Amino acid sequence: MRIDASGLIVTPGLIDLHVHVYPGVSHFGIDADVHALAQGVTTVLDAGSSGADTFEGFRRYVINVSATRIFALLNISSLGMISPRVGELEDIRYADVEKAIEVIENNRDVIQGVKVRLSKSIVGKNGIKPLLLAKRVSEALKMPIMVHIGNTPMPLTDILAELRKGDILTHCFHGLEHGILDEQGFVLDEVKEAVKKGVNLDVGHGRGSFSFDVAKKALSQGVSPSTISSDLHRYNIFGPVYSLATTISKFLHLGLSLEETLAKVTSVPAKLLGIDERLGCLKKGSIADVSIFKLRSGSFYFEDTMGKIVKARRLLEPMAVIKCGRVYASKIKLSW
Repeated sequence: MRIDASGLIVTPGLIDLHVHVYPGVSHFGIDADVHALAQGVTTVLDAGSSGADTFEGFRRYVINVSATRIFALLNISSLGMISPRVGELEDIRYADVEKAIEVIENNRDVIQGVKVRLSKSIVGKNGIKPLLLAKRVSEALKMPIMVHIGNTPMPLTDILAELRKGDILTHCFHGLEHGILDEQGFVLDEVKEAVKKGVNLDVGHGRGSFSFDVAKKALSQGVSPSTISSDLHRYNIFGPVYSLATTISKFLHLGLSLEETLAKVTSVPAKLLGIDERLGCLKKGSIADVSIFKLRSGSFYFEDTMGKIVKARRLLEPMAVIKCGRVYASKIKLSW
């Protein structure tokens, strides 16, 4: 088989470090093959859609049967993210440390760490306690935590004080209460220190967690995300997120180079997941995951989650995706 990629961009298969792909159980869930693989993303990390009580179904009915390669973070709440009406950590009894450790130990080939969401609507009156319980799991298993921030009941500095090298702070550019900027628009010293310590900043665009203004101010001060992720789920696939490629395009508009943005969705997340010898690269001996894109020029309008719309000049458009040597989607003519 031959693919003519003349004039196009050939990359390793993209890795989206924050999605929700447990349809039918999590209210956020979408079909990974439709919304990830068909859009040039060969590998995703589901960010806590399932907990210890719901992970078996996620593995059996989604992970094991999807064409998309799916890894997972286990929610510290044994429920996972089931209902939009009740926060999964409003009742702290669902934060079952022992059961989380058991499930992760039995699924280390798939589960990459622990997820905790700390917004007020999720933790209720429990404050920072869910993070401390998640930290007990991660320390016992020597795995990272991904922490969801935005409208938290505590300052970001309190959260950062608990994070260690390798942990992930997602929704890092949200425009809500307790963000990475102080009241004058400067990046908090504690954020800079956390980055120096090895805490990874992840975009996690989502429906309510990305501000062009916050991102622009942070980037101008030398604070850039380690990884660009979509937080793609059922409430944002038709806007403002659409796809990981669209999220990448927003960072091209913000001034990052094509090489920088692509590294943040290939080699960097592969290294964070410990799979950089197999994925996130195009070297000899690696798994044959390849994505092909066209960088379109024109006028494109992008929206953040604060209602701001910007006019951009470039859009990254998926043209073909190959996973494990098999073509799954292509707008390009193939020949044999």
